Amino acid sequence: MTGISGVPVADVSGISDTPFDIVYLGIGTVGWVVAGLKIRAWRRDPSPGLLVVALTIAAPATAFLMAAPVVYRLIDRVAHRGNLATLLVYLGITCFSAGAVVLARMWTPPKERGDTRVWDVAGPDVWRQVRGRLAVFAVLIPLMAVLFLTGGADSPETPLTFDTTFATVPRIALFLVLYQAQFGFALIDISRVCAGHASRLPRGPLRRGIGLLAVGGLVACGYVVCKLIAIGAAFAGVGGAEWLSTALGPVFAALGAVLITSGFAGPAVAAWTRRRRDYQALRPLWDLVYRADERLALEEPASAWTERLAFRDLEWRTARRGLEIRDGQLTLRPWVDPAVVTAATAAAERAGLDDADRAALIVATALRFAVDALNAGLPPRPREEQVPLPGLDAEPAEERAHLVRVARSLYAPLTGEALAVATAAG
Repeated sequence: MTGISGVPVADVSGISDTPFDIVYLGIGTVGWVVAGLKIRAWRRDPSPGLLVVALTIAAPATAFLMAAPVVYRLIDRVAHRGNLATLLVYLGITCFSAGAVVLARMWTPPKERGDTRVWDVAGPDVWRQVRGRLAVFAVLIPLMAVLFLTGGADSPETPLTFDTTFATVPRIALFLVLYQAQFGFALIDISRVCAGHASRLPRGPLRRGIGLLAVGGLVACGYVVCKLIAIGAAFAGVGGAEWLSTALGPVFAALGAVLITSGFAGPAVAAWTRRRRDYQALRPLWDLVYRADERLALEEPASAWTERLAFRDLEWRTARRGLEIRDGQLTLRPWVDPAVVTAATAAAERAGLDDADRAALIVATALRFAVDALNAGLPPRPREEQVPLPGLDAEPAEERAHLVRVARSLYAPLTGEALAVATAAG
């Protein structure tokens, strides 16, 4: 191995860089993907909470990328200073710690809160606490930088064993202890708050995501414990504890990072999956009303492959599809026969369907009949004889779920049975 000056130096670690390159680059890349998604969400819906989340993810993701030995050595060569990447990595994690303690304040729910909101109302008390904690980091970060840059830890280059190699240098030892102390405090703080917040949420992706943040923070505390023991032993001149810093500690750090990243990404991935599922589920119902009146749609039906490859703008696409279906339902209403509604209601009661599924069955049966009646040239019913269908007065939050149920009931056996009964009776 060569130092920054190009003079050969001994490889003091004896540890292969490859596993660390793979793990650190992988975690950093995934972290930045998640951070990018959060930044995109923040641009669409600007809020302090989303911005803090995005930055809190981006900081450690960048730190993991720089901690990969291949990048670590590149940074040192470009800067012409050995181990400078260590300072950058640790400052990146310190920025994560700052973001974590801010989130802990913003996620602390008032005692009287009983709803499922994630973000606290950013009142004066919250911002006062946030400013106080950020002031600590505003002092800590330059102090750490000064200790590092004046500690004389620029040679030899040690991307994997910096802590135990330079723990005997007083200024570097203080730098390391300050770093581990603030990191451990942030992990415990965010874990405590997330565990309490998750216990108040209903079961679902959001609760699981925040629960993973709590678990990930506690797991990452194992990294802090291992590092502090190894640093203390090296400072005291006691050998044999280096493996805690070079082997076990990184395992805790990597596992904690995976859990924390999953916690941040989980709810967003679940929401995206749900939107995509709803968008595709609505296609049969949209096709039905489109065939009845092609003027309802802004564009021609997408191909099956286009539907499968739809990954962007799903919220807008799904909302637009729902509006077009609603317009189609209103267009078809004059051709709905009351006998069809009666037959579908009776079929739903025999099957023991709940209110939501019963409404979906009625609407699905009525729309299929109305399309057939329109295509057969039957005259529309006067307004005073038209049958109101269930679900038209649904709240916006419930409307999409109702339409998805209608789409899934459209060609169900029970719908065909009700349609056959109504047709035979007519």
